[in-house]
Amino acid sequence: MNQDYIKPDNWSIIEEGFQPQLVESSESLFSIGNGAMGQRANFEETYTGKTFQGSYIAGVYYPDKTRVGWWKNGYPEYFAKVLNAPNWIGINVVVNGESLDLNTCKKVEKFRRELNMKEGWLSRSFVATLQNNVTVQVVTKRFLSLDLDELGAIKYSVTPINTDAQISFIPYLDNGITNKDTNWDDKFWDVIKVSHEKEQAFIEAKTMKTDFYVCTFMQSQVSVNEKPLTNNPTIQTNSNDISYNYTQDIKKGDTYSITKFGGYTVDRNHDKTQLVSAAKGVLKEAFKLGYDSLLKKQKEAWARIWERADITIDGDVKAQQGIRFNIFQLNQTYLGTDSRLNIGPKGFTGEKYGGSTYWDTEAYCIPFYMATKDQKVARNLLAYRYNHLEKAIENAEKLGFTNGAALYPMVTMNGEECHNEWEITFEEIHRNGAIAFAIYNYHRYTGDYSYIPEKGLEVLIGIARFWQQRATFSKDKNKYVILGVTGPNEYENNVNNNWYTNYLAQWCINYALENIEKVEEEYVLDFQRIVKKLNLTEKELALWKAVADNMYLPYSEKHQVYLQQDGFLDKELITVSDLDKSQRPINQHWSWDRILRSPYIKQADVLQGFYFFEDQFSDEELERHFDFYEPFTVHESSLSPCVHSIQAAKLDRMEQAYTFYLRTSRLDLDDYNHEVHEGLHITSMAGTWMSIVEGFGGMRVKNNMLSFTPRIPKQWKGYSFKVNFRDAIIKVNVTQNQTNFEMEGEQELQILVNNSLVTIAPNNLVTV
Repeated sequence: MNQDYIKPDNWSIIEEGFQPQLVESSESLFSIGNGAMGQRANFEETYTGKTFQGSYIAGVYYPDKTRVGWWKNGYPEYFAKVLNAPNWIGINVVVNGESLDLNTCKKVEKFRRELNMKEGWLSRSFVATLQNNVTVQVVTKRFLSLDLDELGAIKYSVTPINTDAQISFIPYLDNGITNKDTNWDDKFWDVIKVSHEKEQAFIEAKTMKTDFYVCTFMQSQVSVNEKPLTNNPTIQTNSNDISYNYTQDIKKGDTYSITKFGGYTVDRNHDKTQLVSAAKGVLKEAFKLGYDSLLKKQKEAWARIWERADITIDGDVKAQQGIRFNIFQLNQTYLGTDSRLNIGPKGFTGEKYGGSTYWDTEAYCIPFYMATKDQKVARNLLAYRYNHLEKAIENAEKLGFTNGAALYPMVTMNGEECHNEWEITFEEIHRNGAIAFAIYNYHRYTGDYSYIPEKGLEVLIGIARFWQQRATFSKDKNKYVILGVTGPNEYENNVNNNWYTNYLAQWCINYALENIEKVEEEYVLDFQRIVKKLNLTEKELALWKAVADNMYLPYSEKHQVYLQQDGFLDKELITVSDLDKSQRPINQHWSWDRILRSPYIKQADVLQGFYFFEDQFSDEELERHFDFYEPFTVHESSLSPCVHSIQAAKLDRMEQAYTFYLRTSRLDLDDYNHEVHEGLHITSMAGTWMSIVEGFGGMRVKNNMLSFTPRIPKQWKGYSFKVNFRDAIIKVNVTQNQTNFEMEGEQELQILVNNSLVTIAPNNLVTV
């Protein structure tokens, strides 16, 4: 049974009624972020029930020593932890001497929580009767500012309903936090100093090992019925925390409110000796603007994001809510303003998967950011990998590769591999190909070739060197083979000749050779610089070509399909439809041994190759492979439904495409994989966007032009989206009868619609 308690709404995520067993799930679903920091939707006041406390700062991590039974050569030294940061949101509330705690209240009524995606804020309201029989109404609203990205703001109001009451607000900063997923129960933070000045409080701390310096700060203001009070709070400090106590006698029916500003200044952005003064600067700006003005700016900032990124769906509220939730969370996680950052698979919503960067960025996220932002955002994501090229070469050297061969990490914070499951760290090498594909995809979409001679070619050469060395010549097959790998389907480990990996290796080498030739002809100075720097020779290029020209690609004549790997047909080929539903998801019911021997596919594998390289295969080939592999696919990876939705739409199987779309868009909202309490699946959310734009909209780049083959599920009256293609903003509006195209830009643009040439001009509606 999937959880289904989120109310359908076009623009908000809404929960009604207090259900303690859902608190951790809601803490994930209602998470907020602003690209620089983020937090789970923990309550501000004390909560003694089951909760997963989490606040996170972009780029701040801890290298938790790898925990394994025995060591293997080349093993990563550590598993990077996305660090749970000091907590600044806390406001303990005491009513007539008793702590407000929804876990111990006699009664909680009218509980409502809303995450407003249109305007970027989180609110909560409820009526609670405490053990001392005082009934209070509570209303809270908080947001993390997009304009001042080191700042968060909270407004918390309490109204006694049945009696006068003495109410204390105790806002605090707490550095005594731990990670949920530590390997050794290490202490991650070292407090340097706890200080305060008037109503401002600061905790300066640094991370152990990595020495990130962080100042957590706060300042509060209380009011009654919106009239500010001047009172002197009592202050309490300990080695790990600091709190202020604002106590007031409040008449029945009057509203006592606290506005709290807080956040982090970090030595990634400031001199570490100046963090407190930087925090004072943020607080000064916050108080100058005030809560209402900051909230207004927040709404305006989100309006600008939605203006470009929104997708509308007419006639299907759950589908509409799903896509907006995905777009909202992607923008909360990464806004493209800092090229040192990347898109973590959990974003700011949880700690699982340690590390901030997977191949998900290149395979799934770059298309979203290219089309909904300016192309420099996608270029930043490519530059991030170029900046880590030396580390990728070091990663390969640790495994015995030479001559500048580069193996990009499966998981990383700073370019070093920090994932420590052998079968993935050392075998899931297809991630290298996604990095090269992203360079190709960026050039194809933006038309900006300059990145390749400047930076990209060096990355492509490092990757080609890796593939040439990783391939083995098989005398038996008279072909080059790639042994001992894990493909995208992580339910098969240590297999030989995963078709997707072999095909990708061949493509990467050919793509590198093609660009070496182009740069040699057209960018002579860059070419000379690169050849000299990398010691590239004709002899080496001939070695690459031999591997690419003679790559083994496993194929079944009987089934007329490429084989996922050499031994796939040796399995007992029972389809998912014949699998007992009580056994699903298999990763939570079966032993790993049983999974590895089964034919079940976690996510698109061969079909991932057909997605990337669609133009290399006919529709008949796609259909044959889809019909062969999808019935064995359990879709137990968040990255699976989106690829299948796109391909089902291409094959005009709209019912199937729609089902997959709903699954990808509501993966977390409906908790398909029964794990949303651990955090959201951020990177797969970009796949949801692709399901509509590339799936139903059929958007591709063909012959250097934008191309569309629009389709629409029967459940929808219409849908629309915008894409930024080479500085022209194109709006596509699809209904059951027709498709409209509009454009913002300077010049007219030729596009393909259902393979026919159509010209669209600025501010001129074209109907097809």
